[in-house]
Amino acid sequence: MTDNSHKKKNITIETDDNISKKSDEQEPVEAATPLEINQTEETENTEQLKKQLEEAKQEIVQEHDRFLRLSAEFENYKKRMNRQMDDFRKYANEALLKDLLFVVDNLERALNTSGEDTDESMQACLTEGVEMTLNEILKILSKFNVTPIESLEKPFDPVFHEAVMQEESDGQPENTVINEFQKGYLIHDRLLRPSMVVVSKGKS
Repeated sequence: MTDNSHKKKNITIETDDNISKKSDEQEPVEAATPLEINQTEETENTEQLKKQLEEAKQEIVQEHDRFLRLSAEFENYKKRMNRQMDDFRKYANEALLKDLLFVVDNLERALNTSGEDTDESMQACLTEGVEMTLNEILKILSKFNVTPIESLEKPFDPVFHEAVMQEESDGQPENTVINEFQKGYLIHDRLLRPSMVVVSKGKS
């Protein structure tokens, strides 16, 4: 009984010694040197800087595109405003000039009826005065680019003419202006007032 117990103790001691020897035989873990730590940190910093640089490049591209769009919109806005200002300058006096046309109408009617006066001297004075007034008004209209529409013996055009009646005509083809009750006028290239006309029609 005593011998077996002694053998077991020897085995246990030998096993512990083997474990201790094996742990002594393992290579010790080397700690990282300061140089290796610095290299690792520099690598991480480089990667982070590269990422930040790419993000900055993308932001620059986006800002450049936004700038181009804003520049294009601003140029379109300037062109639109310039067109509106041009139209305003060209047509600002449209209402005034349109009212002035009625004065021209009355003067023309006075000239037409003055031929019925039997007193030649009175007729001559009236005619001369009305003609001078009419010419002055026409100069004002011309200064503001208001021009009369030539309608007589022209084909009827609903854009510029307003037909008030139709008459048969031997000397003009059908759908031709044969008489003019009231002249039409243009301001620049825009219709200021249509001509009130009589249009020829075919014989019934």
